[in-house]
Amino acid sequence: VEAASGGTLFLDELGDIPLSIQVKLLRLLETGTYRRVGSPELRKAEVRVVSATHRPLTEMVSEGLFRQDLFYRLNIFPIHLPPLRQRGEDVLLLAETLLDRVSGSHLRSRLSPEAAAWLRGYHYPGNVRELRNILERACLLCDGDEIHLQHLPVELAAASPLRTSAEDPPPAKHDFPDCHSVSFEEAVRDFKGSRKALASHLGLSERTLYRRLKTVDA
Repeated sequence: VEAASGGTLFLDELGDIPLSIQVKLLRLLETGTYRRVGSPELRKAEVRVVSATHRPLTEMVSEGLFRQDLFYRLNIFPIHLPPLRQRGEDVLLLAETLLDRVSGSHLRSRLSPEAAAWLRGYHYPGNVRELRNILERACLLCDGDEIHLQHLPVELAAASPLRTSAEDPPPAKHDFPDCHSVSFEEAVRDFKGSRKALASHLGLSERTLYRRLKTVDA
């Protein structure tokens, strides 16, 4: 906190902070004061707080695992980052960027069409870190400059089934109506909120929703 004074304090893995520390964090946010470890002296610091978590904080609040007052104090401008399995074609863009980092400066690896199709379809329970590990392993196994299917851990597909569609995430809590059906048009017409909220409500990526809306308009 002292080092971040006048700047930004980034709190990673917010959902893993124990309740005893959450109380102190709330005091810092409310009063701008803190104590050094072992010191009785109160110090002041003005910081911009940015936090991140992979845990469902709303559920944790209802279960008493995360303080409600701290949650509302931090949840001022939330930014939702969808998991990799919902990113569609972005997977390949990320893969190309990560390949630049893991393949080394002496050899630039590229993906074969079969490898690219596998990467698009994989479910990624480990998210972006898993994608990086998969590519790092592939670069180690690949003797040439092109990564093929045999260089990928295809055995993972048995534990985490491939997506049936390269772009669409699996339905959230209900089946998604066909874009030409009356139910889809009614869902779009009756929904009160942003397109981003509508996409989340229907269990779609924003890109897929925009494409289907254009199909309906046509």
